[in-house]
Amino acid sequence: MAGRYATALFELATEAGAVDSVKADLDQLSVMIAESADLARLVKSPVFSAEEQLKAISAVLDRAGISGLSGNFVKLVAQNRRLFALPRMIVDYAAIVAAHRGETTAQVTVATPMSDAHLAALKETLAEKTGKDVNLDVTVDPSILGGLIVKLGSRMVDASLKTKLNSIRHAMKEVR
Repeated sequence: MAGRYATALFELATEAGAVDSVKADLDQLSVMIAESADLARLVKSPVFSAEEQLKAISAVLDRAGISGLSGNFVKLVAQNRRLFALPRMIVDYAAIVAAHRGETTAQVTVATPMSDAHLAALKETLAEKTGKDVNLDVTVDPSILGGLIVKLGSRMVDASLKTKLNSIRHAMKEVR
């Protein structure tokens, strides 16, 4: 369902020449939902009626300066009692925009934050391998101990220290 809404929004945004502004508005809204527990509860909770959700989300949109196609889309989603799926719609819209531009996103997990030089080198290497412009979605997870894990589409490269240590441990158990 979220994909259908995202596709419809993309088609409307393309017709209006507002693909980038809609994406910027939705990205801003996504950050707001992630940072505000109250807003996240409003979006996800079925306790609120459609009218209450519409009134509250309209106030949030007005305050954030999100209007036009983006604002009308979010209001329509609230009226249709689909606000719970809004975060997924935002993700799907971003994926459609990226595919339209010939971009792809790689999920990268690292133990400690990477320097800008290392990020640029990784991005360049992935772009060479895929032939596409690659955006990096970097997550810091100290539990991998070191190295990195890269997921790009259906492929994954796990070069984490944790995985290497587990492999050594399993190999040592087999030797006994």
